[in-house]
Amino acid sequence: MMTKGPRTGRKGEPPPLSADSVADTAGGLTFDIACTGDTRAAHLVLRRGDGEEVALPLAPAEPGRLRAALPSSVDLPEGRWDAYAIFADGAPHRLAPGVTDLRALAGRVPGEASARIAVRIPYATEEGTVAVRSWLRAPHAEAAELRVGENGLKVSGRVYGTGLAPQAYAEVRERGGPQAVLRAEVTGGEAEFGFTVRYAPLAPGIWDLWLRPAGEEGPRVRIARLLDDVADKEPVFRYPRAAVSAEHGEVEAWPYFTVDNDLSVTVSAVR
Repeated sequence: MMTKGPRTGRKGEPPPLSADSVADTAGGLTFDIACTGDTRAAHLVLRRGDGEEVALPLAPAEPGRLRAALPSSVDLPEGRWDAYAIFADGAPHRLAPGVTDLRALAGRVPGEASARIAVRIPYATEEGTVAVRSWLRAPHAEAAELRVGENGLKVSGRVYGTGLAPQAYAEVRERGGPQAVLRAEVTGGEAEFGFTVRYAPLAPGIWDLWLRPAGEEGPRVRIARLLDDVADKEPVFRYPRAAVSAEHGEVEAWPYFTVDNDLSVTVSAVR
């Protein structure tokens, strides 16, 4: 996906500097900023909501443009990071999205030996500035196809960073409260997995989906969809609701992606 964003600024502040961003298949990012004047000691700073920062040097790329690179080998902890340019005066300048080239992410398939999945997706915030959404998962269970039926949800996907043992299974875990946990049998082999979430046993609430690739003794891996160019799945991927006569009465159930692009199921009582 290649997009071009607006250029905006808060009232009383100069317009943000325009920044183009390009993603590569390995998980790296490159930022090009249109800038003139004194650009000594320039850095691109990514700042998370808790105050943690990652600073990247900005170097001349061509007349009137500076470039910063975030290679896949540099850790960027999970979260949402606002982007700034900082020069010798120390004042942070917000960045406005210019051309955003995410085409390399659309068909991204990590290598079989990938022990860790690093995903960074630049995007435009509601204020019209540049931010980066980052994930680090080791291991990672990628949700591929979701098939919604009248009685349940069929999930297929692939696990990275580990394989599937014969005792592998999926967990459907209730969020909050007593946190009931239901098991679903996993089919597949090596790295490919599939399972079905039956709606009937689920009480009203939110249920999160996990993979246990090594059974009870191994890691619990959150199932998510990360390997594409969509930073926020929830408003983009919408799935139909199913009316079910469940053990807890008449309910509606449907899958959705959370704000972190993890896969969950919502169950709502029909009044």
